[in-house]
Amino acid sequence: MLKEHPKGLAFIFFTEMWERVGFYTLMAILVLYMDKVLGWNDSRKGDFYGIFLALCYFMPLLGGWLGDRVLGQIRTVRAGAFLMGVGYVGLAVSSAHQVTTFYLGLLLIGIGTGIFKVNMAVLVGNLYVDRPRLKDAAFNIYYMGVNLGAMIAPLVATVNSVAFHSYNLSFWVAAVGMVFAVIIFDVGRPHIRIADVRKRSEASAAGATAPPAAASAAPQPAMDKREQAQRIATLVILFLIVIFFWVAFYQNSFGLTLFAERSTIVLKWLRPETYQFFEPFFILVLTPLLLSLFARLRLRGREPSTPNKIFLGMLIMGLAMLVMVAASLSGGNANRNIMSPAWLIGTYFVVTLAEILISPMGQSFVSKVAPHKIQGLMMGGWFAATAAGSYGSGLLGKSYSRFAHDQFFLILTGLLAVAAVLVLAFMKKLKRFSA
Repeated sequence: MLKEHPKGLAFIFFTEMWERVGFYTLMAILVLYMDKVLGWNDSRKGDFYGIFLALCYFMPLLGGWLGDRVLGQIRTVRAGAFLMGVGYVGLAVSSAHQVTTFYLGLLLIGIGTGIFKVNMAVLVGNLYVDRPRLKDAAFNIYYMGVNLGAMIAPLVATVNSVAFHSYNLSFWVAAVGMVFAVIIFDVGRPHIRIADVRKRSEASAAGATAPPAAASAAPQPAMDKREQAQRIATLVILFLIVIFFWVAFYQNSFGLTLFAERSTIVLKWLRPETYQFFEPFFILVLTPLLLSLFARLRLRGREPSTPNKIFLGMLIMGLAMLVMVAASLSGGNANRNIMSPAWLIGTYFVVTLAEILISPMGQSFVSKVAPHKIQGLMMGGWFAATAAGSYGSGLLGKSYSRFAHDQFFLILTGLLAVAAVLVLAFMKKLKRFSA
């Protein structure tokens, strides 16, 4: 089956894998570095954690504009990779006495990540304009590359912590990962160039023959202004609701990491940064199983609609937070390293189920509902909602040590319950355009 896919996909897969190795190595240790090396309190850690993630997910709005209108996707990807590489070096040379490079490093990584990620996704989609039947499979393959890198990263961070007792070394590894990503991307550029909208436009302006992918795009049906407004309103409703999910989800690298560091038994090869291995691992295991289940339900005419999947994802995420409420009441509130790792591993398993039902399903919903002329803007709206939720996760995370841990996770459960009720309340509207 892979023989049907363009060669450019393999180069994008491994470019994305190495970029994610760098980013998720950072995410595995960011809160721990601010805690143990910089000596910051939870409130300050929460501020910087939330602002950094919000920057990563707001920047795709700029990145999409740069890729479409100014530099093209390939040049924008390379610019983002360069900024990230320099940013990781800034973190690697930072310390409690050299915090300026830490600030600068996070700023460059946030900007670079945002403009990189949106244009990589655009390149994947543009590779398949002439073979739309393979586009879903292509994005599944691409997402596997993302999670393969995310799975490797915490293992790298763990080895560095155990063998070398150094967070800074992990930042250097992240920088090297970006070098590998750029090399792979440049080697594959001849196979990727066809997917760059700006390159295609330049070729057309120069009188070159348009590639088959450009010529075979199907015409889009006309849409009146009233329907456009209704579709946009539907998406805005989803964006506002999904913020609650991201507030809870991004506790993976904050509240759950602090629980691992302060309340869970620390083993030699199972440290606080190691737990972030489990989520991408579970994604790689569970995604094929869930896709197979939905395919069987589809054959029977019983597959849940996308809004129903999102509703189910909210409920499951609430269940994950309830697991942490139980863990806290069972001894985690004491802030002593006595809790079994099974609590956190089980929570990550449940979180992963929710993520699969909401993250890719939400992006699929946007692609179905958004008016064709502003699909890029609406996808940017999805990332903006992610940014708002990730910033909210940091704001709430500031209070991790102010509340008993069961109260902290119960607040998150309540937010997700509100989100689930809102999905139900707007279910009819959400389903209207999602068929």
